[in-house]
Amino acid sequence: MRVLVTGGAGFIGSHVVDALVEGGHDVVSLDAIVPGAHSEPPGYLHPAVDHRTADVRDLDAVREAARGVDAVCHQAAMVGLGVDLGDIVDYVSHNDLGTAVLLRAMHELGVDGPMVLASSMVVYGEGGYRCAEHGAVRPGLRRVADLDSGCYEPPCPRCGSALVAVEITEDAPLDPRNVYAATKLHQEHLCAAFARERGSSVAALRYHNVYGPRMPRDTPYAGVASIVRSALERGEAPRVFEDGCQMRNFVHVSDVARANVLALEAGAHGAFNVASAEPHTVGEMAQALAAAFGPDAPRPEVVGGYRLGDVRHVFASLAKAANDLGFRSQVGFAQGMRAFATAPLREPAARETAARETAARDDQSATFPRMNDTEDR
Repeated sequence: MRVLVTGGAGFIGSHVVDALVEGGHDVVSLDAIVPGAHSEPPGYLHPAVDHRTADVRDLDAVREAARGVDAVCHQAAMVGLGVDLGDIVDYVSHNDLGTAVLLRAMHELGVDGPMVLASSMVVYGEGGYRCAEHGAVRPGLRRVADLDSGCYEPPCPRCGSALVAVEITEDAPLDPRNVYAATKLHQEHLCAAFARERGSSVAALRYHNVYGPRMPRDTPYAGVASIVRSALERGEAPRVFEDGCQMRNFVHVSDVARANVLALEAGAHGAFNVASAEPHTVGEMAQALAAAFGPDAPRPEVVGGYRLGDVRHVFASLAKAANDLGFRSQVGFAQGMRAFATAPLREPAARETAARETAARDDQSATFPRMNDTEDR
């Protein structure tokens, strides 16, 4: 197939490009190479690929890049929780408008082949929970009074009893709780509408916490693993919020890239969790990464506190991805963390001002996860 990959120079997108080329596909990569994402054009771009520098919101450029392609892999997005609500216009523009422009170009060119959308676990809000009396339940926002008192686990919304966290499945009710999450869900809806109109297939891959080489460092949009690693590289003890027991799936970027190829080749349709085989706590991740740095590295500190609006536990059921795509993660947690300790990262974005860099460092020292997948930043 000839495949258009948007965001093909980014963290996950570049790995998808490499995996497609290794699978024998012809690839066109479209990426804006904006200073906010790249300090310079990356040196890891695959030489066999048709690389085009343009914004996914530029209809003419997207139309030209998509001409003659059989399939589309849409990775381009502004990711992460961001700095504050001042980012809201950028998120909606890059993610929602960018997706709309891409879909219009595909419609005009008659591109009805398979499409993969980089979605995110953030569309779920909290993960899955069970109450001993009421079965499966969906807790609401955690109360400030509970968080202030160090009670981090959400109670049953019906009886107030303790809950047991369970795997989240793709058919769970969706509850986006920040701007980024809202845009990711809107991307899913736009692509689903396109698929219905065109009679085509769109696989929305809901990435969990992705880490690995080419991840951006020292930016307020980086993922939690990068934030922990940056602290260790500065010789600082990573600070873990709450009690460090927040459960997540940490999935290596090579597994995510393989899931994209599988979904495209299968012409898959619908939503799929893309995650590791087993969850780990944020504290375990920080400890594993610190251990990989060696015996003299500072140990993570669990400092309590919280970030209002963050969720407690999110980890995935992989049954649907295994059954429909044949996807199973291959990089184990310990192996991946050892490799990540020395993996090359992308350098800081040139556009960060001194004030924002200072804010980023302050935020990076608090390593509670951002619910962030870093799709192409």
